[in-house]
Amino acid sequence: MKTAQFPLSSINAPPKRTRRKEARPGELLDAALELFVEKGFAATRVEQVALRAGVSKATLFLYFSSKEELFKAVVRTHLSGHFPQWNAELEAFSGSSADMLHDCMQAWWDRIGATPVSGISKLMMGEASNFPELAAFYRREVIEPGQELIRRILQRGVARGEFANIDLNYAVYAVLAPLLFLVTWKYSYGSKLDNGLPLQPKTFITQQAQIILHGLCSTHIKPALAGKGKT
Repeated sequence: MKTAQFPLSSINAPPKRTRRKEARPGELLDAALELFVEKGFAATRVEQVALRAGVSKATLFLYFSSKEELFKAVVRTHLSGHFPQWNAELEAFSGSSADMLHDCMQAWWDRIGATPVSGISKLMMGEASNFPELAAFYRREVIEPGQELIRRILQRGVARGEFANIDLNYAVYAVLAPLLFLVTWKYSYGSKLDNGLPLQPKTFITQQAQIILHGLCSTHIKPALAGKGKT
C-alpha cells in the first residue's frame, strides 16, 4: 500500500476554520474603519460592518459589545496603540531638534495622513459634539498623547538651546495645524489646491516645518507683534 504524501505546509498550517476565526476581529476592524471613514460614525450600522467583513451581526457582537466599543477598538488598533513605539523612536533619535520635528511630521503623513486612518481625525472633528463620550475617549487616547509627543520635541529644542523659549501650550498647535489642514483638504477637496496645482503633502509638510522653524521674516528683521501677549 502506497503511503499518501502531504505537502509540509498543509501539515504545519492550522485548519482553515481556525485561521478564519482568528482573522475575524481584524477583518471586522478593517471593515469598520472603512465604513466609519466613508459614512461617519452616526451613519454606520453594525450590520453594514458585519456584511463587509463577511460575517454575521451575531459574530460581530461576539467580539465587540456595541458600535461604540468597535470604534474604540479601531482607534486603539490604528492610532493610540502606536504611541509607545513612537515615543521610543523619539528617545532614540540622535539628530537635531529641527530634524526631529520635521521627521515626526513626515512620519505622521506616511503612517497616518496617507492612509485611511486619517479619516478618523476628520470624523471626530465633524461628530465629536454629537458623541461627547467618544470625544472624551478620543481626546484621552489620541489628542492628549499626540500633543504630549509634540511638546516633548519642542521642549527638547528649548532645553538644548535650539528653539526659542516659547509658550509650549500654544506652540504645539502650530505643528498640529498644518497636519489637520492636510486631512481636511484631503477629504474635502482632494489632491489639488485652489489654483489647480497638485497638493504634494510631503512638500507641503517640509514648507510648513520651515515656516515653524524659521518664520516668514528675513533673519535680520525682528518685527514687534501688535497686541503681543494680549488676550
